[in-house]
Amino acid sequence: MRATAWTACLYLALLSGAATAQDPAPETPPVLTTIKLWPNGAPGTDKRPPSAEVGRDYWVRNIREPSLIAYPAKAAHNNGSAVVIFPGGGHKLLVWTNEGTKVATALNRMGVSAFVLKYRLANEPGSPYSVEGDAADDARRALRWVRAHAADYGIDPHRVGVMGFSAGGELVSLIADNPEPAGRPASDSIDRQSARPDFQVLVFPGPRGIPAKAIASAPPAFIVAGSRDPCCAAPSVALYEQLRTAGVSAELHMFADSGHAFNLDESDRISILHWPDRLADWLADGGWFDANRKPAAQPAAPLAAPPK
Repeated sequence: MRATAWTACLYLALLSGAATAQDPAPETPPVLTTIKLWPNGAPGTDKRPPSAEVGRDYWVRNIREPSLIAYPAKAAHNNGSAVVIFPGGGHKLLVWTNEGTKVATALNRMGVSAFVLKYRLANEPGSPYSVEGDAADDARRALRWVRAHAADYGIDPHRVGVMGFSAGGELVSLIADNPEPAGRPASDSIDRQSARPDFQVLVFPGPRGIPAKAIASAPPAFIVAGSRDPCCAAPSVALYEQLRTAGVSAELHMFADSGHAFNLDESDRISILHWPDRLADWLADGGWFDANRKPAAQPAAPLAAPPK
């Protein structure tokens, strides 16, 4: 009887929350901050009345005010590198979760701070925007913003890369492998920061910006795509060959029998499921996880033409 009474008392104590000594400490949920790239409004010629962003399931569209969502690496694991992520979606919408926020948390596990960009969409019905102008301006501004605020996040401003999926991969190539057009808007001190990324990651990138026009000064590149991707296999191989021939450090993974948009955890193929591991290997080999890493050296000498 005494044992039964003791058990009953313990059960009641557990129900009331009195027995907390063995409970794990409460976790503080991350605070996700929305950062407007242009607090006074994005440059351009959009004369439409203001309207809210539209989001559902995994996507978001109607981006009128370009912004970043910050995912800082935890202080105990922060290696000082950062990546600005450009989700894809054909410039009609942004694949916000599988090509944005989930990627940010995966990079956080590597000790890398991440920033997911909402950029203006050129292919929405009635859009006044352009990919090479407005969307690329948003991508460059995001990179400049992260560099200008690097100290706030424990980031080395010389170890800031970009990563883009599909249409977002086009933005990577436009700002990393091509010159910035002359006469683009400059509004404040942030616009005096460099918009050249220190490294680039292109995941099944679309064809815009390829062939590249400033390949000799391009940063190290990691490129991944499916060999059966009807839109993006050929641009991936073409960019890799340009980089390789120019002496720029580059790594290419073309996965057999795979198509477009495999993202994270979206395939039944083992090789595809592990492509983020290959990215982690590449980042580690390049020294991007090393807090003492010095800025990357200039590209190697271009390869000599093969004998005829």
